[in-house]
Amino acid sequence: MYGWLWRHAPGPWWIKVVMFAAVVAAIVAICFTTFFPWVSPLLPFNHVTVGEEGSGTTNETTVEE
Repeated sequence: MYGWLWRHAPGPWWIKVVMFAAVVAAIVAICFTTFFPWVSPLLPFNHVTVGEEGSGTTNETTVEE
């Protein structure tokens, strides 16, 4: 697939490199501005259960002076 894209892209090799770098940068920018924020609430990274009520553990520290 990449070979086909490289052979059918117009221009010399340095124009192809610049064009494909721009396409990759655009795809990354679209992912960071639309896809990742949309999928973020669906991922379990923010669902921490350590130290919450009912979990059987406490996260309290007492300091005696």
